[in-house]
Amino acid sequence: MIRIVQLGLGPLGQKVASYALQREGVKIVGAVDLDTEKIGRDVGELCSGKPNGIKISKTLTEALEDEKADVAVVTTVSSLEKVEPQVKELVEAHLPIVSTCEELSFPWKTQPKIAKRIDEVCKSNGVACVGTGVNPGFLMDYLPSVLSSVCQDVQTVHVSRVQDASVRRIPFQQKIGAGLTEEGFKEKANNGTLRHVGLTESIHLIAHALNWELDQVEETLEPVRASKKITSGYTDIDKENPRGVEQIGKGFIDGDEKITLHFRAAVGEEESYDEIEIEGTPSFSSRISGGINGDIATSAITVNTVAAILKAEPGLRTMLDIPVPACFSTA
Repeated sequence: MIRIVQLGLGPLGQKVASYALQREGVKIVGAVDLDTEKIGRDVGELCSGKPNGIKISKTLTEALEDEKADVAVVTTVSSLEKVEPQVKELVEAHLPIVSTCEELSFPWKTQPKIAKRIDEVCKSNGVACVGTGVNPGFLMDYLPSVLSSVCQDVQTVHVSRVQDASVRRIPFQQKIGAGLTEEGFKEKANNGTLRHVGLTESIHLIAHALNWELDQVEETLEPVRASKKITSGYTDIDKENPRGVEQIGKGFIDGDEKITLHFRAAVGEEESYDEIEIEGTPSFSSRISGGINGDIATSAITVNTVAAILKAEPGLRTMLDIPVPACFSTA
């Protein structure tokens, strides 16, 4: 039995917790959230409608007063800077960490100083920490890296993730700008609060896997506009207003485009799919028609990774460093 303490019970955290509550071989023994309306509530009742006797606490110390945890699941923020103190507190309590923080997935190139500090505190306390999720953490970085293992050589990697955001949770639809005015979209894009977080980290993870030293990385962000009024999302979207976001990330070596990541998430998208194209020996493409539902997959991979992180070497790890996080049961 793997005992979990979970930090963060927002919409994603609740879904992760509900998956953990359903999984044989996993037990939630503590939960932490700063929301005063959640503190004191039964985590099972909040997340699955079935009480499990574990009350949500305000602090880690309170959460683990009665039972020890084996691993911490952190579903709080996307920012590496904001998650660092949470990581520090957990690893100093000797808890390995699985986090959905996107910037934690591969921060060695984007925020090397924080990455080094997290790595050092993990090693000094003998535990491992990893950032994961469907994206970053799997579809646009880990999976293409794994697929390259059948190649004698690789020239370019192109990954496309196109998804209809109508079926995603409301915070995700809001994060990609669905339902904003053009002015509202530009304002949020300019202050960095509207974007898919992790595209640059995914580029660097692929490059790391292939032992490529990139000399330039760039990323663009544009709105996807509605050609007609859309009513399938969490709010109605008028014609010409943004219904989502399109981001393209590119990694270059000596001026040649080696890695291209195309992310498009919008309410009312006609076709969802995930596709990986590798040019090399051999050249091939792999397409997942219908795409992978990000909310389901992120919740599942987070729960599945708790078993893998317990076997990982101490330090800040990536999905390439830990045992394969397959769906498991330890019952």
